[in-house]
Amino acid sequence: MEMSHTVLGTGGKNVDTPFFIASITKLFTTTCIFILREQGKLSLDDEITRYLKKDTLRNLHVYKGREYSNKLTLSNLLFHTSGLRDVIEEGSNKSKIRALDKDVQTDFNEAIIKTKEIKPHFAPDMGKRAHYANINFEILGKIVEIVTNSTLEEVYRQLIFNPLGLKNTFLPEDEDDFIPYIYYKNTAFYRPKLLLSVRASGGCVSTARELMVFIKAFFKGKLFNNTVFHELKINNRLQASMRPIHYGSGYMRVPLNGFATLFMGKGELIGHSGSTGSFAFYYPEKDMFFIGDVNQMENPATPVRLVMRLAMSMKS
Repeated sequence: MEMSHTVLGTGGKNVDTPFFIASITKLFTTTCIFILREQGKLSLDDEITRYLKKDTLRNLHVYKGREYSNKLTLSNLLFHTSGLRDVIEEGSNKSKIRALDKDVQTDFNEAIIKTKEIKPHFAPDMGKRAHYANINFEILGKIVEIVTNSTLEEVYRQLIFNPLGLKNTFLPEDEDDFIPYIYYKNTAFYRPKLLLSVRASGGCVSTARELMVFIKAFFKGKLFNNTVFHELKINNRLQASMRPIHYGSGYMRVPLNGFATLFMGKGELIGHSGSTGSFAFYYPEKDMFFIGDVNQMENPATPVRLVMRLAMSMKS
């Protein structure tokens, strides 16, 4: 029997209250990549130079004096094994506050230019290392647009929102669209331009009810053939600031049988969390789903730890 479990914050929210899902958006971009892969329109082994101009990519990835930009593949981006560093470091409170301080919109080309100014962490596929970086998914989003000759908003609609009947899930297209507030400690921020700058990696708005529909479809094979998860048994540990999270093929993997749980848990959580406190996880061990939002950016580990505790507390 399939079970589900929904967790929501207080303050007048309910299952139909729209909230900023942040990096859970990456699961939508992953879905598009998997569907286009099934349709034979791209391969994870494709080098990104197949889709983006070499001039655009030049000097994007230079590690220890060697240029790797032309060797980056879609899988490097999807699994966060590119080694690219993010302009806004995930897990750094100072950089998040700086990002929230001013509402500035950055387009794709500007994001690439800024990424070229910072050194990568490692060469692609080096020692099965993974480093979580939004730029990986921004590049994937651009490739989705190029392959489909459409906007990412329209691709999401055609491949995900319409098939699943999601009426209140959307990728904002301009500042006039509804943009929820996000919180850092007790301060509310309204940052539409920032949201529009991270479309493929973190720009989506949804509700708990619709996110539950999506996460079930994602892992149960309603949008693409879920045998892809068995084909791509990727499980790389992310950087120390994101412990105990590992990354699979476009989604987070959180082991429940490791040091973080004093080896008391079983199995793993698979899905995604967001820096705003959002979470969407599946717990295969108990066939349970956890959806929610604490709407708090102070500690990005909060939603993951919450779901870990909930999963550990569930009885058979």
